[in-house]
Amino acid sequence: MTSIIIVNYNRKNLLKQCLDSLRGQSFKDTEIIVVDNASKDDSATMVKDGYPGVKLILNTANLLFCKAQNQGIDISKGDFVLCLNSDVTLDKDYLKETLSSIGLDSRIGMVSGKILRTDKKTIDSTGLFLGRDRKAVERGYGKTDVGQYNKPGYVFGVSGACAFLRRDMLMDIKDENGYFDERFGMYYEDLDLCWRANKKGWKTYYNPEAIAYHVRGGTAVIRKGR
Repeated sequence: MTSIIIVNYNRKNLLKQCLDSLRGQSFKDTEIIVVDNASKDDSATMVKDGYPGVKLILNTANLLFCKAQNQGIDISKGDFVLCLNSDVTLDKDYLKETLSSIGLDSRIGMVSGKILRTDKKTIDSTGLFLGRDRKAVERGYGKTDVGQYNKPGYVFGVSGACAFLRRDMLMDIKDENGYFDERFGMYYEDLDLCWRANKKGWKTYYNPEAIAYHVRGGTAVIRKGR
């Protein structure tokens, strides 16, 4: 089973699109967990009324991404965990493709798909890398997709917007600050997780047939007022 965890804060319309794409997955053995960070736009009511099979965690304050994502992981039951932003939708075979990739090697702890923008032609990420300045580099970011990243293979890590993770890896790298280091709050937490996983010998595989679509910056405004 794959557990899908979505952290949401005042993004009802995007969350609905995300959940609808999960309903359409060709792979069905899933549980969906929405962690709502005290939204004021009736996101929780929308989930309760329209998606009764979804598990809902209702926080009384905005705990930011890392702590909320860790809450979801803690109650999840799947052998694999997909950490998904509410501003991401998935192609119908996304889960099927990521599962086929993670099964190639027991040391593959993460799988990256091809993440495109919603225009379906601009690349958002084809894998996360570590730049010379030790900052995150999303491979292909902002480039037009002309098939230049259609070859599967190993990469450094996965974008936090759509991160497919093996539970055994998460348990291996967890420390007193959680799976995702809660000191980050949000931003760069994905690079940190990938870095820690690499140090422990875990691998990341890129599958261009696992396609997702990301509204870049669709959740970014939640940083305002913090």
